[in-house]
Amino acid sequence: MILTNIAKQVVRTMSKYFPKYAESIPDGETSVALSKAAKENSIYVVGGTIPEIEGDKLYNTCTIWGPDGALIAKHRKVHLFDIDIPNKITFRESDSLNPGNSLTMFDVKGCKIGIGICYDIRFEEMARIYRNKGCQMLMYPAAFNMTTGPLHWSLLQRSRANDNQLYVACISPARVPSASYVAWGHTQLTNPWGKILYDLETQENMVVTDIDLKVVEEVRAQIPTFSQRRTDLYDTVWKKE
Repeated sequence: MILTNIAKQVVRTMSKYFPKYAESIPDGETSVALSKAAKENSIYVVGGTIPEIEGDKLYNTCTIWGPDGALIAKHRKVHLFDIDIPNKITFRESDSLNPGNSLTMFDVKGCKIGIGICYDIRFEEMARIYRNKGCQMLMYPAAFNMTTGPLHWSLLQRSRANDNQLYVACISPARVPSASYVAWGHTQLTNPWGKILYDLETQENMVVTDIDLKVVEEVRAQIPTFSQRRTDLYDTVWKKE
């Protein structure tokens, strides 16, 4: 697995830029570049997010590419980032974007991975369904801001990892103070115990590492919360099924 902080201005995440930079998938220039990168290096690529246009609708979309360069999955952000923290940050993705209406999973060498985008990580129900469907890892391309990042970025990753006993990988742009939207940074990998394995902090950086799926089995066997859940009283279900 390779995780990177990329030093890049993320003005595209500002609502007014979504229509300007929107691309079709898989024919847009970003899709072509991601496909080429996957094929030339014979790797899987989870390609962050781009504004996707389909008909008259825009989505915030993550694409996943196989080692042959083929598009194997795409995830449209389910939960739109509409918040208002007085005197700090106001953001309304719904002014430009439409929400996705499905969950996205794919397999890499025996590891089942669920995908979310940024704000999606705040919703435990979504992560829980991924766990119920057999995921051993969750990945969230994201760009938390300088208000919520210090408080919640690492906390949410450790919470999702601990709650669902799986790996969580969250990939962020590096921090660029001169950008119109300053990302918190701190690309992070967390294991099923809730332990932070890597934190790339704020600068452009990269980590290459292996993950041990036996740790997933170990945690789930030693703390068997899922077999102890009182589904006679409560449950989390995927209503699309």
